[in-house]
Parts: sequence; C-alpha cells; structure tokens
Amino acid sequence: MSPDGLALIGSLGLDALRDGGWEVDAVGGLTLGADPIAYAISYASAATESPVRAFTVRKEAKAHGTGKLIEGPFQTGDRVAVIEDVITTGGSALRAVDAVVAAGGTVRGVLALVDREEGGREALEARGLDVMTLARATEIIPLVT
Repeated sequence: MSPDGLALIGSLGLDALRDGGWEVDAVGGLTLGADPIAYAISYASAATESPVRAFTVRKEAKAHGTGKLIEGPFQTGDRVAVIEDVITTGGSALRAVDAVVAAGGTVRGVLALVDREEGGREALEARGLDVMTLARATEIIPLVT
C-alpha cells in the first residue's frame, strides 16, 4: 500500500488487462487483498480513453443498510476482471466471481498479483475462467531467500 507500490501495480495491472484483450468496465475482488490493487488499476486508468471503475466485494452482506455484497460503482451488465492479490486455492476469487455474476456482471477473468502455484489457478480454470498473473511464486522465491 505504499505510493510507489500502488503506482507500479496500478500501471502493470492495467497494462496486463489491455495486453490480454480484456475489455473491462470495472475491477474488484474480495476485500481486503484485492482492494488496493483494484483501486490502483482504476486510478492508473483515469487519464486513459477507457477509465475502469473499482469495487469491493464484502465477505458477507451487511445486516443493515443496503445489504449488498458489492460496494462501489459496480453496475449490472459490467464486464469485470476479478482481482486477487495472491492465488492459493482460488477460493477468494471464486467468491468474488459468484458475487459479480449474482449481481448481473460478466467476468472476463481473474487477474492476480502472484500465483503461489498451489492449485488455485487450476481451480479457477476448471470453472472456465481465464487467469492472468503478474508473477509466479517460483519467480519470486529465489529473490527473497
């Protein structure tokens, strides 16, 4: 959540979506991991011809207020990239996908910062979802040790 990190991830994420041919209206995913990434991508898109809105998927609907699972400027009919910080099992992304579909959105795919390579990508692809990642764990781990 550092300024430098948000600037880098926002532009990399936006480039990945555009390079992948994913025309999306909005990006978002399950709070909290997806939030800064989705917001950074949205911000990076602000000066482009096709700005992208960001939204948050709650882990459960609030018992008061609107009771919605999705907060933010999400609209029925939106083409969406579900955002994930780290794919492990794929469960968080699938919860977000289900919420988007239930709210009338179309999921173009899942964009993750890191694939831990522990079966999550395969679980998402088994549901018919396209998956893009900015890095894989095996690319990062040698740099950390």
